[in-house]
Amino acid sequence: MKFSLSWLREHLETTATLEEICATLNTIGLEVEGVEDRGAILAPFRTARIIEATQHPNADRLRVCQVDAGEGFERVQVVCGAPNARTGLHVIFAPPGTFIPASGITIKAGKLRGEESGGMLCSLRELGLGEESDGIAELPDDTVPGQSYALFADLDDPVIDIAITPNRGDALAVRGIARDLAAAGLGELKPWLTATVESRFDTPIDWRVTFPEACPWVLGRSLRGVKNGPSPEWLRRRLESIGLRPVSALVDITNFFTFDLGRPLHVFDADKLLGSELTICRGAGETFTALDGSEHVMTPDDCVIADSRGVQSLAGIMGGAESGVSETTTNVFVECALFDPVAIALAGRRHNLHSDARQRFERGVDQALPPAALEAATRMILDLCGGEAGSVVSAGVEPAWQRQAHLEFARLETLGGLSEAPDHAVHLLERLGFAVRERDARHVVVDVPSWRNDIATPMLLDQRPDLPPARAQAAVQGAIEIDPEVDLVEEILRLRGLDSVPAVSLPLRSAVPLPALSGRQTRIAGLRRQLAARGLLETVGFSFVAMDQAAAFGETPADLHLLNPIAADLDQMRPTPLVNLLAAVRANAARGYPDLGLFEVGPGFDADGQKLIAAGIRSGHSPRLPGQPAQPVDLWQVKADALAGLAVAGAAMEGCTITADAPSYYHPGRSGVIRQGPKLVLGHFGQLHPALLAARGIDVPVCAFTLYTDAVPEPRRKRKAPPALSAFQPLRRDFAFVVATDLPAEKLLRAVKGAERNLIVAVHLFDVYEGDKVPAGHKSLGVEITLQPMDRTLTDAEIEAVCDRVVAAAQKSCNAVLRG
Repeated sequence: MKFSLSWLREHLETTATLEEICATLNTIGLEVEGVEDRGAILAPFRTARIIEATQHPNADRLRVCQVDAGEGFERVQVVCGAPNARTGLHVIFAPPGTFIPASGITIKAGKLRGEESGGMLCSLRELGLGEESDGIAELPDDTVPGQSYALFADLDDPVIDIAITPNRGDALAVRGIARDLAAAGLGELKPWLTATVESRFDTPIDWRVTFPEACPWVLGRSLRGVKNGPSPEWLRRRLESIGLRPVSALVDITNFFTFDLGRPLHVFDADKLLGSELTICRGAGETFTALDGSEHVMTPDDCVIADSRGVQSLAGIMGGAESGVSETTTNVFVECALFDPVAIALAGRRHNLHSDARQRFERGVDQALPPAALEAATRMILDLCGGEAGSVVSAGVEPAWQRQAHLEFARLETLGGLSEAPDHAVHLLERLGFAVRERDARHVVVDVPSWRNDIATPMLLDQRPDLPPARAQAAVQGAIEIDPEVDLVEEILRLRGLDSVPAVSLPLRSAVPLPALSGRQTRIAGLRRQLAARGLLETVGFSFVAMDQAAAFGETPADLHLLNPIAADLDQMRPTPLVNLLAAVRANAARGYPDLGLFEVGPGFDADGQKLIAAGIRSGHSPRLPGQPAQPVDLWQVKADALAGLAVAGAAMEGCTITADAPSYYHPGRSGVIRQGPKLVLGHFGQLHPALLAARGIDVPVCAFTLYTDAVPEPRRKRKAPPALSAFQPLRRDFAFVVATDLPAEKLLRAVKGAERNLIVAVHLFDVYEGDKVPAGHKSLGVEITLQPMDRTLTDAEIEAVCDRVVAAAQKSCNAVLRG
């Protein structure tokens, strides 16, 4: 929300400085995002007069000017290259040391082609105020030299830009901001009254409302004999100061009241309307062309304003091009209505239409203001465009917005933490527009003003069939009540300033502080450290990705598709961080950095909700070393990454198995799924599918892994015993078993480990062989076992007995035989 300081002072009687106003706005919750003070930027520039202009003796295109720029600069020589520099011309003068906004340079005194020059004569473009020109700016002949140009041109009016929270629709008006500042003690709110405009004829257009859920109340009136032309200078400057382009007097008046009172209006060209009735109804599939030229197909959920020919306005958002006013307009119809905030917000989102009117209606406007606002707009149209006004026509009734709120004075301290005198608390509420209904020493009851839609407003869910099912389920209670006392405490606190609330330490729950991180948070932090220690760089990616990219890594439910994405290629919630990691590989490879190791621990989304996922990716080749050529990344590296990460995340690794049914975006023969039990999936790993890489133009090998950290069972809490360290040396024995080709090596390893659990402490696979040395349809698996005696040195006979049990277990479980 932007407004100029002079505009604010139209509603606020104050002597406060700009700095005091900005500080107070921040204190009361209207955060100042920026201040544009052109007066400060243009302060060094002065009005001046060229006393004499002569040809430069050493340059055909330069002139030597004697300039009178007022006190201190009564006769300054300036060398100027403008073709219109001439004797007697009134100009803008920049003395030495002046910063030129357009060029970014600072003027210095010096010589130009041998002639002294003590400043610069400027064009409006050089001041950042106009377009390219062929010469310096020419000021009126009666201009007095030596004035500040900012003051001369009325450019000393700072513009303040504040952030508005969604609940403060009343602050989307200059008067609403002035009311808050006055309540905070920064001045007095000026009275705003508008005289009733006498009607000269009966308005020939009437209202009919068939969609009262979206528009409970609408007013309008005709004006005839108006002359639409450029707005007066004061109105043009007021709109230009906040970034609005003046269009014509009729349009500018509606824009003025949108910002001045927070009251959107719309003006129809009455001669372009067909029939004697305007209907506020549901859309019916018509094509509507808005004032900005965009075309939209209306739906039954849209509230529209239609004449007998068709839709003329998407109500509360934007008018139609077909009935818009122009310079030839002589008869108009002014509309002033109340629209339902939710209906406006949903329609604006459906059609991707943004307007100042939508911004205000969807946050809630003053529900009692329409009659007075229509009178004020009518008066300004008559003053600026002439003509005469017709009678006011209306449909529907003013909503029953009247409601009360109560405040227990003790709650200011028990809830807000601020001790406040009851008289002062009531005084602050009254300055905000609350009217005291009853009061005693303990509490006060106030009437809520019509412009504060955020105070003590119940939401009747059973009257809103358009709400999402999750919210509509609460309709069995009839309404969601917001505690009005909380709202009043908030109002008093923000007017006092949140920085005035004393800091109070929370009471200690115990002498020993609780851990800052839960066990799960600690394990996730350890997972990050583990992956980083394995040479992977951590990244952080958007949770929004392109829909076609997300589809390659899983389903893309419609519920996870964004209706209003921040960018066209960020319209889907990602199923896994692998989407972002693969995009990073592609971007780096395109710039000559194909050898990467990346990981991210972040959210992934599916139909069941949000999950925390750890994903990693390796691409390219290992570094070339002397005697060791570069090797492409392979699935064993990412398998090791995945298993190491799961171990740190708390998974019971002895219970994990590997299966070969990885998702379709992995290579079907070079990937695996890590499971705990037959159903619980902890993650997967492997080479990414060649087709997936080819579709993205990636021509280097890429392997990846995904870990579902939410699926890792919480480790059992048990008291740690001291480690059992043996004083005897471990023994290792190797076996080569011939098994069927389709037998998973993991099954054999489990069988071997189970042959003697008291002595066998480790089993691992060290060799796989398939060839002419083993029967067809078979393979040889080399297995190493580690025996660790605890109480004595094993004899040869005991070792042989263990080996025999290993062979027997392998034969029984896997039909394995020792390789001869």
